[in-house]
Amino acid sequence: MKTYSDTLQQLLNFGLDISQIKDIDVLLEKILTEARRFTNCDAGTIYIKDGTVLSARYSQNDTINAQLAPHRKSVYSSIIIKVDNTSIAGYVAATGNQLNIPDVYDLDPNLPYSFNQSFDQLTGYRTVSQLVLPLTSMRGDTVGVLQLINAKDGNGNVSSFDSHDESGISYFAVTAANAVERAKMTREIILRMNRMAELRDPKETGPHVNRVAAYSVALYEAWASRRGTLQQEVDRTRDILRMAAMLHDVGKVAISDNILKKPGRFTPEEFAVMKMHTVYGAKLFPDLYSELDEAAAAVALNHHERWDGNGYPGHISLATLKPLPGYEKEDGTARGKKGEEIPLFGRIVAIADVYDALSNRRCYKEAWDASEVLDELKKDAGTVFDPELIEVFLDNLDTIRQIGKQFPDDPDAHG
Repeated sequence: MKTYSDTLQQLLNFGLDISQIKDIDVLLEKILTEARRFTNCDAGTIYIKDGTVLSARYSQNDTINAQLAPHRKSVYSSIIIKVDNTSIAGYVAATGNQLNIPDVYDLDPNLPYSFNQSFDQLTGYRTVSQLVLPLTSMRGDTVGVLQLINAKDGNGNVSSFDSHDESGISYFAVTAANAVERAKMTREIILRMNRMAELRDPKETGPHVNRVAAYSVALYEAWASRRGTLQQEVDRTRDILRMAAMLHDVGKVAISDNILKKPGRFTPEEFAVMKMHTVYGAKLFPDLYSELDEAAAAVALNHHERWDGNGYPGHISLATLKPLPGYEKEDGTARGKKGEEIPLFGRIVAIADVYDALSNRRCYKEAWDASEVLDELKKDAGTVFDPELIEVFLDNLDTIRQIGKQFPDDPDAHG
């Protein structure tokens, strides 16, 4: 049984932890994880309010995850719920009222809301108790809903959520809501930078950069798990990587429309100009005030390097745009970075970017067949891409494919 002192310390630690997270998706997963730990429950979902609907952003379920292979985790399916009184989460968002339900299958039929049994029917899971609360900021705005499922007693049996959970989690929810608002502002700033690039290059869409970022984080997590990286380091790194990956092509804002929007192949001279988007992107972060600045510069500069050393821009000075001493080739250009000379983030985003570009329709091509995409990645392992990272990527395709479904392209986006 937790004491008042234990509860207070847990809440203080939570507030400190989430205050250091900048990316909205990393933050939401952290909030859900810690809320479940606080209440000792089996499952949960966190929703974000977008106008008149709630979108499920993260779901966790220990019972279902136990059926997966080691080091795998399920990826939520897209769930959209109306903000109205008909569903449990919709009612909480619409009214701002917190609900503690001992058994969702034993609801009073006179209540306006009801429990949707479709997930239980599909998976064989049995939802019993739920603690559902609004994520309401200090300004009084409901930014989302936290839905916790199947509390467990000391013996691991499903039980009701007690009043101790209710009072503590209410403070938890306010802290979380304010952190979500801050992280949404950070995400919006990044998306605005990307929208500038999108205005110049129609390939740089919001769904594309979100997919590349999410693939990159999934690949990093799987790679880090294989290497036994401490979870604290994984959490810190994935927060930075996700935002940096979204900015991988931001340097295209400095490339001429005549080149960016050219429908045919580039001439050698045009391609030489196009390759400079890596340098221009890195130069947007000249003063490394934070780990994000450093990571964003590294990703922008290195995501077109190749494992065999034949990528670009190579060992180049951002100040002079000339090869670094000792790295000149016979033709006077810079030697490409090779193998682990390429920063890890650059090697990761390179795979995520190419996978997404091949897997989706563009104004100049149709989407490749899934098997063709995989054949291309396998063929390029050890030449274009880090072979270990390709192995990890292919071993986690189920997660990658689920991520792709979360950020679908606008059907009219590519003409």
